[in-house]
Amino acid sequence: MIKTTKTLFNESEMDRAILDVARRIVADGVHDVALVGIKTRGVPLANWLAKKIESLQHKPLDVGSLDINLYRDDLSEVDHNPVVKKSELPFAITGRGIVLVDDVLYTGRTIRAALDALIDLGRPRFVKLMVMVDRGWRELPIYAEYVAKELKTTATQNVKVRFADTDGVNEVVVKG
Repeated sequence: MIKTTKTLFNESEMDRAILDVARRIVADGVHDVALVGIKTRGVPLANWLAKKIESLQHKPLDVGSLDINLYRDDLSEVDHNPVVKKSELPFAITGRGIVLVDDVLYTGRTIRAALDALIDLGRPRFVKLMVMVDRGWRELPIYAEYVAKELKTTATQNVKVRFADTDGVNEVVVKG
């Protein structure tokens, strides 16, 4: 079977989509909000989104990163010795609105793990989810408040969000 690759967003299309999400977040009038990117690819997305929101609000925005490796329910399937990276939240989350940021929403298990990790660090006023791509196939009752692109996929397809920081290019592709 021949695997195909289709580009959903190039860099300029990603930029426009992220700006659109930033406008929706600002339009919601959410105050005292911080962005928390899920490592690995949620972090560059959170930073990109923060720059867009800051340009609209004309004030700085707190941004942090969250490592969820020890909270995964498939930890034994991933690796016997998982690499735990440091979560970096240079601000208190208790009482703050948090926009949790990740690249792709699929089964919902990554987000469940992220919520567990986040709650261990404090009690946010609320948590909303932003993803670049929602590809469906949910196994848990989790949804994203802010989505750049909803996409119906097959179980054999794979959605890759790539960032210059981690992958050398800014793009979103579907393989399969």
